[in-house]
Amino acid sequence: MTILAAAPATAQESAAPLYQFQADGRPRWAGPENRDAAKAAGGRENRGAKGRAFETLAAGASLTLADIHGAGIIDRMWITTEDRSPEMLRGLRLDIYWDGAAKPAVSVPLGDFFGAGAGALVPMETALLASPEGRSYVSYIPMPFRTRARIVVTNEAGKPLKLIFWDVDFRQLAAAPRDALYFHAYWSRTRQTPLGRDFSILPKISGRGRFLGTIVTTFTNPAYGKSWWGEGEVKIYLDGDDVLPTLAGTGTEDYIGTGWGQGTYAHRFQGSPVADEPRGRWTFYRFHIPDPIFFDRDIRVDLQQIGGAPKKQVVEMLSAGVKLIPVTVDPGGRAAFRQLLTAGTKVTDPGLPDGWTNFYRSDDVSAIAFFYLDKPMSGLPPLPAADERLAGLRPPAPPDRKPSGPGSPGE
Repeated sequence: MTILAAAPATAQESAAPLYQFQADGRPRWAGPENRDAAKAAGGRENRGAKGRAFETLAAGASLTLADIHGAGIIDRMWITTEDRSPEMLRGLRLDIYWDGAAKPAVSVPLGDFFGAGAGALVPMETALLASPEGRSYVSYIPMPFRTRARIVVTNEAGKPLKLIFWDVDFRQLAAAPRDALYFHAYWSRTRQTPLGRDFSILPKISGRGRFLGTIVTTFTNPAYGKSWWGEGEVKIYLDGDDVLPTLAGTGTEDYIGTGWGQGTYAHRFQGSPVADEPRGRWTFYRFHIPDPIFFDRDIRVDLQQIGGAPKKQVVEMLSAGVKLIPVTVDPGGRAAFRQLLTAGTKVTDPGLPDGWTNFYRSDDVSAIAFFYLDKPMSGLPPLPAADERLAGLRPPAPPDRKPSGPGSPGE
């Protein structure tokens, strides 16, 4: 399946005009043909005839993609691998360290970072990330640093990676901008979200920064059948918020700019590259570029775990022993809307009208949170071990699967 979007407005397009010379910022590429990104040192092997375009990464081994000393800004990263299986996509660990910090600011599964949390890359183009034909990983996220940047990939997939190609494109600077924030990315997963408890996209962190956005992957629980899973609201707690957030959305698909369900699409700032109802696989994203979210002291980002279905279907699931908690019934319109939790009403109470019924549910949810922070370490928990990341993967349908119609997921 090919997902097309309008030509992206990348994060760098607001910089100086293309015709204007910039005295600072000499371009360098770190890759297999020039590991140190040194001047006049690229393509040394095989008399310059493509002697080392890739490396092999044994199971359990690590590979340094770039180790840059001095100030600079990473403008683009490109990686491609011959193995893009669900196990490899989630088994490769991407770590990025800033300014000699002991712990990485980015420590995430490589595939999830590039929107492949559901087990496959799909052709897509966004303002921050891309995979032109579903065979490569591209980042346009600007990543400034003051004294050093180190990027490492570790193979925790339990099998060798025969081919990995890459380049890290950056500019050397005399000094980083004084107000530059450090880029961070955090991944977490809850295989069975507890009923009535929000999933934490980004646990509370302290400092000054900007929440850049998120990519979420949901594997739906078969116990709920084909009921809709995406009624949960995104809630963002800012600068001392405790019980209630300052920012609250209206639903999961609403958060990524669509409504009344969710199909496949990829736009600059929002999209759903995977919407595979038959296999219960969904990946969606929102990048807060046109609507920036800054914080002065702290931030926390949650996603409610709420789904919905007609009242009759919800009652049938309850009768069958499915674990859920009804929260509202909507017969149509604000006046007839019923808040079950406020009223202490049960969905089976006599006299309660029929209508769309929202309910707390439990699914397998994982997410990447992208953010900038005024320090190179966030204090967030480390990336879970590979066995936890790889457990319960739900790969796409085999390639020879016949699409059932124009709206069928094809990745």
